[in-house]
Amino acid sequence: MRMPALLLAMLTTACAGPPASVHGFAGASEVPPTGEVKLSGGGEFSTSDTSAIAYDRKLVPQGAQASVTVESSGNKTRTALVVEGLLPNHHYGVHLHTKPCGAKPDDSGPHYQHRRGEISPSSEVWLDVTTNGDGGGRSTARNDWALDPLNPPGSLVLHSQPTKTSGPEVGTAGVRVACLTLKKVP
Repeated sequence: MRMPALLLAMLTTACAGPPASVHGFAGASEVPPTGEVKLSGGGEFSTSDTSAIAYDRKLVPQGAQASVTVESSGNKTRTALVVEGLLPNHHYGVHLHTKPCGAKPDDSGPHYQHRRGEISPSSEVWLDVTTNGDGGGRSTARNDWALDPLNPPGSLVLHSQPTKTSGPEVGTAGVRVACLTLKKVP
């Protein structure tokens, strides 16, 4: 896998239908395990390599790529996304999901949630990104909670539409168009 210099430079300086029942702790008052968690994923989107897989070549053209880093410790989680070569001037919904990417879009499971059943940017990691005229973009999210080091998210999924932030469809963002599998970083 080869990353363009711009994407590499940006990283060194610096997610169909409603979400299903999700990752979380048994109760909102339960304290998660503590510890530092570092995750990353990235590459050029292919149609066969599940580390970076494209499900819709219209919205994720040949040559498109992305990279994500997630760092969590104490009561903070910071997530950063960089994309290149996507559809220009398009708003993608982006979320962390519970399972790794697979051959089918739904293989990545539901949205990763800090508090089970709470669909909001304070319980989930939402990284919606709007691409520029060249199909590039950046997004970051900050959450005031730590990832469970025993059960961290498995992927970052790009959706076809922006995330709905209110109403009965809150948290939805259209069909899944691409996925990055997250790996633990030592």
